[in-house]
Amino acid sequence: MMDLPCVQWQDHVAQKWTGLAPELKEHFTSLLEIDDVFKCALTLTTQDDLDFLQSISAGHSVQKDTEQAAKCREKGNSNFKTRDYTAAALHYSQGICFAPQSSQQLSLCYANRSAALHHLQRYQECLDDIDKALKNGYPSHLSHKLEDRRTQCLKHLSGGQNGKEDHHNLASKNHKGPDGVKAPSVDCLTCGICPQATVGFSPEKGRHLVAAERIAAGEVILNDRPYSCVLIPGMEEEKGKRGMFGIEHRCCHRCLTDTLCPVPCEGCSYSRYCSTGCQRDAWEEHHCWECALGADLMVMGVMSQLALRVTLKAGLKNIQMAREPIRDEHTKSEPGCLKRESSESYSCRTNQPDPSASYFGDSYLSVFHLLHHLNRHSPALRFLSAVTVATLYLRLSKAGPPPPSWALSGPSGTNGQSPDEEGGNAHWSTELWLLGSAVLRHILQLRCNAQAILMLQDTGATNSPVQSSREIRIATAIFPTLSLLNHSCCPNTSLAFSTGASVDPLGLDVSADFGESVAEHRGSARGVTVTVRAAKGITAGQEILHCYGPQSSRMVTQERQHLLQQQYYFLCQCEACTLTQEETEEGAEGGQQRPGVGGSQRQSGLLCGKCKASVKKSSVDKGTGFICSQSSCGHRISSSEVSHRLREIRVDLEKAVDLMERERPDDALSLLKRAQCQSGLILAETHPVQGELADAMARAYATMGDWKNAASYLERSAIAICSQYGEDSIELGQQLFKLAQLHFNGGARGPALSVIPKVRRLLCLHCGPRCNELQELQAMEECLR
Repeated sequence: MMDLPCVQWQDHVAQKWTGLAPELKEHFTSLLEIDDVFKCALTLTTQDDLDFLQSISAGHSVQKDTEQAAKCREKGNSNFKTRDYTAAALHYSQGICFAPQSSQQLSLCYANRSAALHHLQRYQECLDDIDKALKNGYPSHLSHKLEDRRTQCLKHLSGGQNGKEDHHNLASKNHKGPDGVKAPSVDCLTCGICPQATVGFSPEKGRHLVAAERIAAGEVILNDRPYSCVLIPGMEEEKGKRGMFGIEHRCCHRCLTDTLCPVPCEGCSYSRYCSTGCQRDAWEEHHCWECALGADLMVMGVMSQLALRVTLKAGLKNIQMAREPIRDEHTKSEPGCLKRESSESYSCRTNQPDPSASYFGDSYLSVFHLLHHLNRHSPALRFLSAVTVATLYLRLSKAGPPPPSWALSGPSGTNGQSPDEEGGNAHWSTELWLLGSAVLRHILQLRCNAQAILMLQDTGATNSPVQSSREIRIATAIFPTLSLLNHSCCPNTSLAFSTGASVDPLGLDVSADFGESVAEHRGSARGVTVTVRAAKGITAGQEILHCYGPQSSRMVTQERQHLLQQQYYFLCQCEACTLTQEETEEGAEGGQQRPGVGGSQRQSGLLCGKCKASVKKSSVDKGTGFICSQSSCGHRISSSEVSHRLREIRVDLEKAVDLMERERPDDALSLLKRAQCQSGLILAETHPVQGELADAMARAYATMGDWKNAASYLERSAIAICSQYGEDSIELGQQLFKLAQLHFNGGARGPALSVIPKVRRLLCLHCGPRCNELQELQAMEECLR
C-alpha cells in the first residue's frame, strides 16, 4: 500500500545501516530523544543519498507533459465515440492535469471534457469547462462549437432541467461516484464527543474513551475530522472498468471528494482538487512545499508524506508551543526517572501533568502528544525513518526558502543550533531543523495511530442489476479524537467515513455541484469525517473500543495477537482473546466464526466427504489434518487436500466473475454450477466460500432477469455472511439491502416488505438514519405499499 518507502529506498538505507561502524550503530541505538535521533541521522545523510533518491524518483515524474496530455485526450476521444462519456471525461481530466498552463492542449482537453459533461447532463460543469477552454486559447475557428454548446446548456438550465438536479436525481438512485465508489452519507452532527462519553486516563491504557452513562446501540459517540490525510496511489479498479483509473485520478487530493472534473495543480501533473477552494487551501497548507517534491514523496511512501503534511499544516509556531513542556523537562529532569512515556516519570521531572495524559480536542497538541514508542521500534526501522526524514529535510532546504506560514517566532523559540548550519539555503534558519524532528516524531506515531479511510466500492459488471461491494482503502489519515479509542477484536463501535460532503453553517450541502464561484467559497467546508456509533448497547463505565484491523470474525486469535504485538506493541487481552479457548483453531483454511463467541472458537465450515457431518482439526499428525466429528465415521482429510480443493473452487469463481464482467452470464453460470457441485462435497452452507459462490450466482441470474433464482441464491449468501459476521453486522445489512433490491425488481411485494425492516435496523445501527441506502429503502417501501 506504499505505507513504507519503496523497496529500492528501503534496501539503500538497509545497506547504509549494515555499513555503519559498530560504535556508530551503538550510538544511534542508544539515543532516547527524537531530536537526537534526527540530528544523528542528519549527520549521516550525504549527497549520495540525495542522488540515489533522485535516481529512483525519476520514474515517477509529476511534471507537466504536453505529449502525455495529447495521449489522454486521444483515449478520451475513443471512449467518446463508443458513448462511454464517463470514461471519456476521466481521460480528458487526466489530460487537463498533464497539460501545461495556457497551452493549446489544455484548452482542447477542457473543450472535449465539456462535450462529455454535456452528454452526462452536467450542464453547469459543462459551462465552466467552456469558459476555461476559451480562457486558455481555444482555436478561434472552432469556438462556434463551444458557443453552440453554451447556448444549449443555458437553455437546459433556464428551462428547469438543471444539470445539478439531474445529476443528483441519478445519484439518489445509485449513490455512487463516477467509478463505483459509494457516495458518502451526510451526518449533520458537529465534530466532537457526545455528552454520554468522557475521556479517561490510566497508566495501562493511556488516554481512552469511557461511557459516562448508557449509550444505546446506533447512537453517535463521536464525529471527527482528520488533522491531515494522504490519498493512497495505485488503488485501481477491477479489470474491465474504464481504463484502470486509480483513486488518485478520481478523488480530490484534499477532501477526497469523488469528481469527474478535477481542478489541476498548476505546478505538477499529480495533485488535483474538486474546487479552486480546495486547491487554494491545499497549496497554503502543504502543497506549496510538496509540489516540487512530488516524485520524491511518491517513492518515500504514504506515511512519510502524511507525517510531513501534518508538520507543514501545524507550522513552526504550533510545533514550538507543543514542545514547550518537553523543553521544560530537559531543565527539570532528575536522575533515576523513567522515560517520558510514563506519566508518573514525567511528573516527577517537571512537576507538571504529562501532556500525553491530556486531551486537547482536535488541535495539533492532540496529535503531537500521541505516543511515538521510540524505544520500541527496532533500530533498523528507526534508522530507516530517520534517514528518510533527513533526506526529505535536505531536499526541502535545497528547493528554496520556506513559505511565509513558517515565519519564525524569534530567539525565544530557538532550542540549540541547527545541525546543518553549513550549506543549504541561507533562508533556512537554525530553528527549522524542528521541522525534521517533528516529521520524524509523526512517522513513528503513525505506525500505531494512522487510520485507514475506507469506502465501499462496487465490484462486478458495471451494469449488473446486483452489485457486490468491497471495502477499499482510499487514504491514510490521523484523527485527533478517534486516536483516543483503544482496540478490541470484537469492538462495541462501528465506523463510517464520509468524504467531501459536509453541512455548512447555513445548512446547505456543500457536496452538491455548485458553480465554480460558489464552490470556491465553500471549499473550506468540505472534508473527510469519521462517525463512530455504538454497535451495541454500552453501559456506564464501559470502555468504548474499536478495531485496529485484526477482527475476531476474520482471523484466529493467535494470528490477531501476533499482528497487534508486531505493529502496536501490546498483547491483546480483549474479550475475544481472553474467552476460554478450546482454540484448536479449526478451519485455518478458511473457516468461519461461531456467532456470539467473539472468535474464541471457530468452526471449520468443512464437511466430511463420507457422511457429510462436520469435521474438526485432528489432534494427530501435528494438527495438519481434519477428522470427522462423528466417532462412528472417523474419516480423515489432510490440510493440503482441503487447500487444493478450495483453490480449485476459487479459480472457477474468479473465472466466472471475469465472464460476468465481459457480459457472458450464461457461461459464468455454468462455471459457477460446476464450482458449487464441488464445494457441496466439502463445504457447509455457512462456509465463506459458499457465500461468495451464492452471491456470484445471484448476480448471474439477476443479469439474465431471473429475479426469483437470484433472490434465492442471495438468501443463501446471507446465511454464510450471518454465520461469519453475526446477525447485527453491517456486512449482513449490506447483503440484505441487495436482497431487498432483488425482491423489488422482481415484483415480489411480500418478501421485499419482509426484508426491508431488517435492513433498516442494521443500516441505522451502523450508518445512521441519514444514509443514502435508507432513502432508497423508503422509496421502495412507499412504492410497494
